[in-house]
Amino acid sequence: MTDPYAIQPSELDQLPDRDPEETAEWQASLDAVAKAAGPHRAAYLMRRTLERAEGNGIALPKLLETDYVNTIPTAAEPAAPGDEALERRITAWNRWNAAAMVTRGAKHGVGGHIATFASAAWLYETGFNHFFKGKEADGSGDQLYIQGHASPGIYARAFLDGRLTEAHLDNFRQEAGGTGLPSYPHPRRLPWLWEFPTVSMGLGPLSAIYQARFNRYLTARGIKDVSQSHVWAFLGDGEMDEPESTAALALASREGLDNLTFVINCNLQRLDGPVRANFKIVQELEAQFRGAGWNVVKSLWGNAWDELFQLDTTGALVRRLREVPDAQVQTYQTRDAAYIREDFFGKDPALVELAKLLSDDKILECFHLSRGGHESRKVYAAYKAALDHKGGPTVILAQTVKGHTLGEGFASKNANHQMKKLSTDEFKQMRDLLELPIKDSDFVDGVVPYGHPGADSPEVRYLQERRAALGGPAPARRTHAIAPLPSASEKAFASFDKGSGSQNVATTMAFVRLVKDLVRDKETGRRWVPIVPDEARTFGMESLFPSLGIYSPKGQTYEPVDRDQLMYYKEAKNGQILNEGITEAGSMADFIAASTSYATHGEAMIPFYIFYSMFGWQRTADQMWQLGDQLGRGFLVGATAGRTTLTGEGLQHADGHSPVIAATNPAALSYDPAFAYEVAAIVKDGIRRMYGETAQGEDPNVFYYLTVYNEPIPQPAKPSGLGIDEGIVKGLYRFNTAESAGLSPAANAARIQLLGSGTAIHWALKAQQLLAEDWGVAADVWSATTWTELRRDALEADAALLRGEERVPYVRQALHGAEGPVLAVSDYMRQVPDQIAQWVEQDYSSLGADGFGLSDTRDAARRYFGVDAESIVVAALAQLARRGEVKATAVKEARERYGL
Repeated sequence: MTDPYAIQPSELDQLPDRDPEETAEWQASLDAVAKAAGPHRAAYLMRRTLERAEGNGIALPKLLETDYVNTIPTAAEPAAPGDEALERRITAWNRWNAAAMVTRGAKHGVGGHIATFASAAWLYETGFNHFFKGKEADGSGDQLYIQGHASPGIYARAFLDGRLTEAHLDNFRQEAGGTGLPSYPHPRRLPWLWEFPTVSMGLGPLSAIYQARFNRYLTARGIKDVSQSHVWAFLGDGEMDEPESTAALALASREGLDNLTFVINCNLQRLDGPVRANFKIVQELEAQFRGAGWNVVKSLWGNAWDELFQLDTTGALVRRLREVPDAQVQTYQTRDAAYIREDFFGKDPALVELAKLLSDDKILECFHLSRGGHESRKVYAAYKAALDHKGGPTVILAQTVKGHTLGEGFASKNANHQMKKLSTDEFKQMRDLLELPIKDSDFVDGVVPYGHPGADSPEVRYLQERRAALGGPAPARRTHAIAPLPSASEKAFASFDKGSGSQNVATTMAFVRLVKDLVRDKETGRRWVPIVPDEARTFGMESLFPSLGIYSPKGQTYEPVDRDQLMYYKEAKNGQILNEGITEAGSMADFIAASTSYATHGEAMIPFYIFYSMFGWQRTADQMWQLGDQLGRGFLVGATAGRTTLTGEGLQHADGHSPVIAATNPAALSYDPAFAYEVAAIVKDGIRRMYGETAQGEDPNVFYYLTVYNEPIPQPAKPSGLGIDEGIVKGLYRFNTAESAGLSPAANAARIQLLGSGTAIHWALKAQQLLAEDWGVAADVWSATTWTELRRDALEADAALLRGEERVPYVRQALHGAEGPVLAVSDYMRQVPDQIAQWVEQDYSSLGADGFGLSDTRDAARRYFGVDAESIVVAALAQLARRGEVKATAVKEARERYGL
């Protein structure tokens, strides 16, 4: 069978051979080696030759895999500073307390994970002792993305350090009382400790890449020099199967992010069993990262393996390590020396002879205990190599044993991720293995004790001295005392109050015009971070390209094809726009980094991320939840919004549900403005709340979601009168009455209240006219800028009532005394306006665009969903007929007249 990957003669012919005789000599030499010493020797020589070529800067395709051995040989390991004996004792205490915390919590049924930290302890401890910079270090210190399931180990270290007490540990996963610890890294729940939520697997690595990239952006734009900050992301090998984990690898290498290190804990296990049962995950990841341009450092084997490698004079051991699948390596961890002799060494005569030189104890030490990720010297060497590498990011592939030191009942067991506790006997075995001074009598009534060497012990003093030298505690989140940002020029907002006259302006364009003015503001303009996923021209933002520039670490190394045009495509090293290409996930990761810069770096930035509304919450709601957990601030803008507004695009572009998803996120303030002046008022208030002076009881740690439309319509002037701005922000105000609209209803005319949001208010206004002219019905039109915030206000009023406090929901206050029933309509499913139904005193009904979208004109789509002006008229008449306020026949007559 022909090898599909072999280079065919036709391919070789494309490269002229200037010296065929020399080529033939090289080929003959390779053939001779393969014949005399075997193909393994020939392959070895080829790999060494390619490595030498790469080291000499000769342009050749890189090897995607190396042998299944450590990248840094023992002889080349740098001397690790510090007191290794003390560090070993510190790590032992942390291992013990992490296991004790989860086991004690298991009595309350709250769960927890033990095995992950047990495998990764040295990966964290080595970093905390020698590498991870705290907040008092240069720049902003380092940013640590902690593997979520390892959180008990981080809590255990904070306990040893004096930052947590036994009471905290005893309330692990029990937060309702106010003194508990969240299950995983949750900044919203423990904002002084955690910076980055990571347990929704895949989001940590993606966010880490864009955080490192945003650090470069801040430095390049002169906001703050954070060039000394390093981003560390701790990940599981099973986690790397999440598409988000590897989605941005090329970005990191393309932009040379040598301020970024991934540390992948390769314990070869995921939640249910082996990560790559029949394959080798380390080799797969090495090829993936090398192919993406990353520097790869493998730390697989501990010092006990040195003797074996020295005895391997034929290369048989290295070959065998390459071919044994991961699940079998896991099996070796649980079997005796006889089994390993037969199954591992017995496959090759050379290995049989090698094994004769090894004692059973030596074999068990190597295969049960000695891994690169379990030895501080190996980990130190890998971390130092990562920091020394310049020009690109580094990934460290550290092999460990899941459940290490927890005993035979845990180590490498398929079920160990779900195992929540150790027995008393298992704890005593663990104590003896770790050599901890804990007595049998310390186990009272079967409860495992916490261990602490004392606040003035050598271990604690050493730990605190190391952290002081590195810039303070870590992980740590700081809420900096940042002065509120100055208010932007009132002129930028007030210009929308007068409307657009006869000019047709879509609210998407109104938002872009507002941003253009705001980024020119002398005080706050440079703090805006425009983010767009390769749709700037769709949203009319191309005029920002030459004025703000698109951020690129390389600047612009080419002459753009449109350089002779006014709005040419301009990239710059200090560019302000982040144009991410076609990646909503990457854009959201940008947004998260920028929106939390006020805490991470002490620099408040104002990001706005504009996207097709259909491709925001529907695609990246998990990241938006992450954003809320991380206490991010900024503006998400769902452009080309609505189910019927985006003409001709069809089902997958027709958004009729994003406000429903947004309503599930407590940190998201969701608005559906109808007019340009509403957009301006909401953005103005958002800047005040998130970056300025907050009112009593307001939480600044929110983000705004605005839906804006691409339908060009003349924008009206802001109505005069008291409370308009308050109504816009709170969610409801009366735009006009039948009388103020000049419709002159009869004194005894039936009346109805029409509530509309977003583009639907225009259908309501047309329906208002038809009701008056064709049916003698008076309609007042209200703009509902946010159904969700109206509902939340009402829910808070209900909660206050349970506390014995009298409070009337704003929606009830606004509609108090309004005559007739209420009919609400939006360009979204009826569930959106129905959020407020139970708090409206009047009879309430709604219209919406439920179902899948379709390709057609706007008018046809609105008729199809029954939300156009004529449909509103029929629904209004039906509502009034049920009340006996119009003739029942009017409904049928209207349907026939309008062709419904």
